[in-house]
Amino acid sequence: MTTAPRDTPLAQKLKAKIVREGPISVADFASACLSDPEHGYYRRMPAIGAAGDFVTAPEISQVFGELIGLWCAVVWQQMGAPRSFNVVELGPGRGTLMRDALRATRIVPGFHDALSVHLVESNAALLPLQQKALVPSGAAAVWHGSTGDAALALSQSAAPFLVIANEFLDTCAAEQYVVENGQPIPRAVGLDSNGDLVFTLLPERAPPPDLALPDAACDGDCIEIQDFSFFAPFQRLMADRPGAALFIDYGAERSHPSDTLQAVQHQQQCSPLASPGEADLSFQVDFARFRASALSEGVAVDGPVPQAAFLGQLGIVERASRLMSANPDKAGAIEIGVQRLMAPVGMGSRFLAIGVRSAALPVLPGFE
Repeated sequence: MTTAPRDTPLAQKLKAKIVREGPISVADFASACLSDPEHGYYRRMPAIGAAGDFVTAPEISQVFGELIGLWCAVVWQQMGAPRSFNVVELGPGRGTLMRDALRATRIVPGFHDALSVHLVESNAALLPLQQKALVPSGAAAVWHGSTGDAALALSQSAAPFLVIANEFLDTCAAEQYVVENGQPIPRAVGLDSNGDLVFTLLPERAPPPDLALPDAACDGDCIEIQDFSFFAPFQRLMADRPGAALFIDYGAERSHPSDTLQAVQHQQQCSPLASPGEADLSFQVDFARFRASALSEGVAVDGPVPQAAFLGQLGIVERASRLMSANPDKAGAIEIGVQRLMAPVGMGSRFLAIGVRSAALPVLPGFE
């Protein structure tokens, strides 16, 4: 793990803020690293791909995006095949998932005629890549700078909708608390005697009054509380029209004490404090907390289930076999990509899928 700190422009900005106002919470630090208007990672770094900082499932195998596209088409049919229908992708990266999804769903009668595509992207550097990726489909997409803008756009009509997101929940910042003498103490980012960024505890700051420690929490444990409030506007829309969402991400099915904050730069782990604004920061998703948050809004939740089980239910093996038969020169690469997605000690088990839907809709595909 790379730990040597760099005095990046964002590091300088955060240090000045800490000098003025005192230590900042871990959640505020992570949010600044990713979304600062001037220096945030997701505002300007290409990030995804072999030359970037990480590789996502759609970049590993085209079958992933194709299956997600067909999943969307089946849910559309479950909704009664409405003549107007919105699909929103959160964090579309290079546009690979949506490109593959639209290519696979050309065979579904009426789906493309009904479909309006919405992409939520805050990184201007990725917009040209996404636009280029969608050219073959002929889809007319609408771009939004935030999830709130996308939800507002959906609210302007009564059309049913779907939200899809691969590796988006892990970017939701988490507050951290360290247990001392049976009490949760807020963890923050401050400055050491040399003026370098350092993690610190703030016993003088009171935690939220409704913060309950897990039964198994011991002194020294780290408790993370992720903020999933971005999803609330979409959940409210599900109350008055057919709506559903699919999230796939790495994390744990049950809540447990752990410091999961990590940073990746050039496909290698580094200290979260080493290069603010120049490394991708993320948290492992607490799927139990996300599920509870969704259920509190009166919607139905399916899963979570391991990615391998979800993709298996959608027919990944059969689709990959057909693709390999049609493209024998690429069969080896296709097989390797699918194996990587399904690996029982890798992505197949570390990544989970969870579905959220209007209460009147049936169980979503892949979660039966």
